[in-house]
Amino acid sequence: MKTYFASDRVRPAPRYPQTGLVRASSLAALAALVSVGFSDFAQSKELDDNSTEADSTLPNVYLDLRTYYTTFPANTLSIGLGASPAVVTLPTLSSSSRSIAVDAPLTVDLNDRLTIYGGVSASASQSGLSDWSTFAINSWNMGFQADVYQQNGGSIPTITLQSTVTKSVPDSPLTTTSFNNVVEFDYALNKDETKGLLAGVQYTRVAVASPLATVNPNVIGYVGGYYQWPNNWKFTGRIGVQSFGGAQVLNLIQFQPFMQPIIRVDLDGNDDNDNRLFGVTAQIAWTPKPAYQLIVRTPLYAIRN
Repeated sequence: MKTYFASDRVRPAPRYPQTGLVRASSLAALAALVSVGFSDFAQSKELDDNSTEADSTLPNVYLDLRTYYTTFPANTLSIGLGASPAVVTLPTLSSSSRSIAVDAPLTVDLNDRLTIYGGVSASASQSGLSDWSTFAINSWNMGFQADVYQQNGGSIPTITLQSTVTKSVPDSPLTTTSFNNVVEFDYALNKDETKGLLAGVQYTRVAVASPLATVNPNVIGYVGGYYQWPNNWKFTGRIGVQSFGGAQVLNLIQFQPFMQPIIRVDLDGNDDNDNRLFGVTAQIAWTPKPAYQLIVRTPLYAIRN
């Protein structure tokens, strides 16, 4: 399974050379089986193998369920780093706030280089001394992720492009549509590609339906690395700088521009075929006060190869 910000590769099982005696014994045994009439078994096995091969060509189809818990300091607006849709709302944030959100994009891995996805997100929030809002759908999103170049043991790193469009709902004068684009370079340090270095740039542009509000672009540059253990657990860390151009609503509400550090760490558990089974992400973004985010990923598979 292809996953965003991942460079997981399956290490091939070792193959041991056979001696001449082993090969001769194997051939003799096979000839004996054929001579006593096991042709029906061989035909059945061949049909099973063909069926398995046909099944393995189907794309992975799954609901990439992600649950978020986020805290924001007062009077800030931050977009952050990662694959989550950049849902931007423009409330008056006179006090600190927190939110719980669920993102559920239906994801299809068309092959080992291209993934497409689309779905909806829902959230509830609370600020100051007020009660939690009603948990409701707040946006839809769609996008793709593609490896435009794969390292495959060479000296040029894998280049991955991801693009996501997210629109807030329901429609209102301050409805936003965000365009989030990421280019990431992944340089593997060993043949198995279980450890490596990362570098990337994320650019987010937000369009507001009304001319009475503007949100300037957000740019993040980052570097990092990853290590995958033999049991298929993988740790990834990134550190970068976020430059947010600020936002303004009706000349009354103003979010100041800032340039501050951002840190993100990921821990993912995969199966032997690189399909993610579980993932947890922690992120701290200074805005300039720190905003915290915790993400738990629990994909639900309809088809898994």
